This record gives sequence, C-alpha cells and structure tokens, in this order.
Amino acid sequence: MANTASARKRIRQTERRTERNRAHKSRMRSFVRKVEEALAGGNAEAAREALRLAQPEMQRAATKGVIHRNTVARKLSRLSSRIKTAAQAKPPHA
Repeated sequence: MANTASARKRIRQTERRTERNRAHKSRMRSFVRKVEEALAGGNAEAAREALRLAQPEMQRAATKGVIHRNTVARKLSRLSSRIKTAAQAKPPHA
C-alpha cells in the first residue's frame, strides 16, 4: 500500500484515468461493432454510414491517448477496405 501522500494521490489519479480510458475505449468499440454488424449483414451503405460516425470517435480516442494513432489508422484502413470490397461485390440496385 502507498505510504506517502503523493503515492496515494497518484493512485487516485490513476483510477480516474483508467475509468475515463475504459469509457473511451468502450465507446469506440461500440461504434466499430456497428460497422462490423452492417458488413456482416451485407449492407455496404449502412456500413459506410456507420464508419463515417465511427471515424471521429476512433480518432478522438487516439488524441486522448487511449490507443495509439497508428492503431486507429490501421483499423480505419482495414474497415474502409472491407466496405469497399463489400460495395463492389454487391452493386446497389438502380
């Protein structure tokens, strides 16, 4: 257990930051899950819209230091690629 006042304060700060980071990460995962579900359902247009909403949330997580910016870039790139492939595989009815 922490003996000094500064160590106790660091523990309190860490708990607050951990809780905040957990909330950011959970929110980001929820947005990504909506993109994944739209892709699984074969709806490229819904997936594109979900990605449009997920992108700023993911970038915000990187800005806040919750996850690394390159991780966000990689995930966005892979999701975009999957949406593009899904859109080409099943062209919309005109």
